[in-house]
Amino acid sequence: MANKEQVLDTILAQGILPLFFYEDAEVSVEIVRTLYRAGVRVLEYTNRGKEALQNFRLIKKAVVEEMPGMYLGIGTIKTGLEAETFVDAGADFLVSPIVDSDVALVAANYKMLWVPGCMTPTEIHIAQQYKASLIKLFPANILGPAFMSSIRELFQGQLFIPTGGVEIEASNISGWFRSGVCAVGLGSKLISKQVLEEKLYEQLYADTVKALELVQMSK
Repeated sequence: MANKEQVLDTILAQGILPLFFYEDAEVSVEIVRTLYRAGVRVLEYTNRGKEALQNFRLIKKAVVEEMPGMYLGIGTIKTGLEAETFVDAGADFLVSPIVDSDVALVAANYKMLWVPGCMTPTEIHIAQQYKASLIKLFPANILGPAFMSSIRELFQGQLFIPTGGVEIEASNISGWFRSGVCAVGLGSKLISKQVLEEKLYEQLYADTVKALELVQMSK
């Protein structure tokens, strides 16, 4: 099982956290291979369909066999049972759209990184009480960098990652980093429905390289 600090350090160094779900297992594995080839060493597969667990196991197998140094997390975890199930399947870290005490407990038991989703200062405060070292601002397109700028003094030292609607363009990414985030989550803006359905792996490769470069320039 992955070391909590190593996973967090990799997210901070990488500056982006790619995330996606797709029903087709073969395409899902190929997306992960493409991300790895572009330089990604930590990513999140999301628990958003009935195929998620089976696909996750296949991706994990490919990661273990082909992609040294890759950390694979599971997202959209809302219950303790879901958390336990995916830990058993080999998840390196847990991501939630909400703050749930049962998920926090599972993460604590396994000494895993847990990234809960928060939208208000109260939720952030509760997440901190559950020892969340990295907090997801979600949905980022609703909150915006101005929200991050407004709360950073209230929660000094807390690490934040916005997810949901972050654009792969210099002004958007640099705006987020200026506001005080440590990384950005990239879902459909990077791994779009078109990329998945049309298997546009070379486009994904180029966009991922670009996103990684933009983040390094913005830090």
